[in-house]
Amino acid sequence: MRPAQPNRVLQAHVLEETTDASSPSPYHTFPDPADVVRFRSQLLNWYNKEKRELPWRTLAITESDINIRTYGVWVSEIMLQQTQVATVKDYYNKWMKRWPTVQDLAAATLEEVNQMWAGLGYYSRGRRLHEGAQKVVSELKGQMPRTVESLLKQLPGVGRYTAAAIGSIAQGLVTGAVDGNVIRVLCRLRAIGADSTSPAVTEALWNLANMLVDPERPGDFNQAMMELGARVCTPKGPLCSQCPVQSHCHSYHKVHVKQEQKSKNLLGKLGTKTSKLPDIEDCTNSVTCPLCPSEPWNDELGVQNFPRKPSKKPPRVERTLTCVVKRPGDDGEEKFLLIQRPSKGLLAGLWEFPSLLLEVENSEKKQKGALCEEISRILGTHLTENLLQYVGEVVHIFSHIHQTYVVYSVCLEDRDTHTQTENTQWLTRSALQGAAVSTGLKKIVKLYDSVDSLTGKNTKDGKRQKDSGIMDNKKPQSSKKNKLSAANSSGRQLSLSSFFKTVKEECC
Repeated sequence: MRPAQPNRVLQAHVLEETTDASSPSPYHTFPDPADVVRFRSQLLNWYNKEKRELPWRTLAITESDINIRTYGVWVSEIMLQQTQVATVKDYYNKWMKRWPTVQDLAAATLEEVNQMWAGLGYYSRGRRLHEGAQKVVSELKGQMPRTVESLLKQLPGVGRYTAAAIGSIAQGLVTGAVDGNVIRVLCRLRAIGADSTSPAVTEALWNLANMLVDPERPGDFNQAMMELGARVCTPKGPLCSQCPVQSHCHSYHKVHVKQEQKSKNLLGKLGTKTSKLPDIEDCTNSVTCPLCPSEPWNDELGVQNFPRKPSKKPPRVERTLTCVVKRPGDDGEEKFLLIQRPSKGLLAGLWEFPSLLLEVENSEKKQKGALCEEISRILGTHLTENLLQYVGEVVHIFSHIHQTYVVYSVCLEDRDTHTQTENTQWLTRSALQGAAVSTGLKKIVKLYDSVDSLTGKNTKDGKRQKDSGIMDNKKPQSSKKNKLSAANSSGRQLSLSSFFKTVKEECC
């Protein structure tokens, strides 16, 4: 797809901006236009041979309708945020089969969207896709935005990178796109070692991306940069020997020269002459340059000296009381009580077991009392603490929360459980498989089933009968975690189709 002439003018303007007095040192850019041409050619030739066949790439090439093309790339870019390609592919294919156009998605319910998104994580992304589709249909007459600026302004959840990626890949707009992979590639290519999240580095990287992007194939170029970062210029163990643009990489050159210097020093001690070494090119303004590293070069890291990132804040630690509440169904199949989370915030709109945030560590008796009070409030009945049984603990890691679920269970009689409201429902196991639930809830059910299979049936007063040779469950402790909890905190989960079966686990 050939871009319109105004985009070429925009690129020329960007080129002028990168060479004015306020620009960084030429060391951190590509001052020679011939190098830019070679870089594009080398990268795209590699991409032509090595690119992965992905459904959204196929759609971007084969779909003639720009509206469907833009919608399909938009869906892929939102799904790919913080999620691996291998995980996204199946979700993407199912999504596009069910909602092949923006109009189809706009007509869906949020509950349907949450069900389709279940297990993919970062659930606000699905909600924003749904909101955006409804906005496109109701406010934009069903037409997806056609410029980077309008994509950025009119679609909820779309930031600078996502707008640029959609515009270049789906619409052929000449713009660079800077995601995490591209940040790493550019920082290594041009030895940019300052904090990669700082405003100075961010703008420098976008200027570089806009300068380098191929005006004839902007979408392919941006995807090639991302592909390079994902498969060759990786965070750890980069495959420098396989890099198609190695000759342009300041970091690789610096590592090579450092190695030769070490060899010279070693051989010099042995009285052996060596050839003249090339000089290490550095930024002449490194003392004041906002792009140069503030920390000294680490020989052990090599090219991984770049980029430098600020240390991450540790996730906050939370403990949550939760209870698996079940009762016999009318048809003999047991049913589980689920509560819908608020429409905003963490896991917005998803369904969960009755839960309470554990503000302070307390005894099992107090934990049971708090859960009994909450369940009684939900069902409009009165429960006694002796009905609840301790199951164990499940750890689930969010991006910013280290969550531990302290799990209890209770089996109620049917006469106690008639209450059902808009935000409360009783679901059978088969219905629960297709419900909009989180990965954390799946882990809880897996723990519950594993413990339930090892213990006796409930007695009339709710207490567990011990089978011969089976030890009773340990009591909850704040200082120790039982082995079963550790087994379920590995970040692995059951596939949705085999959620309630004992099968081999698969990666998230």
